[in-house]
Amino acid sequence: MNRKKKINQVLKAKVKKMNAKQQKTNKPKYISKAERAVIAEKEAQSNTLADDSSAVSTD
Repeated sequence: MNRKKKINQVLKAKVKKMNAKQQKTNKPKYISKAERAVIAEKEAQSNTLADDSSAVSTD
């Protein structure tokens, strides 16, 4: 009896894991602190370039 119970337990756990992997999650992908800093730096550069171009066009 214990052997059957253990086998069923293992099989149920595998099925549960497979179903969990197939579910779509709403959680956003993790971005490391270093990557966030790089992205912020790029955005800052693009904002300064946009500001410079608008200043030149208004002159």
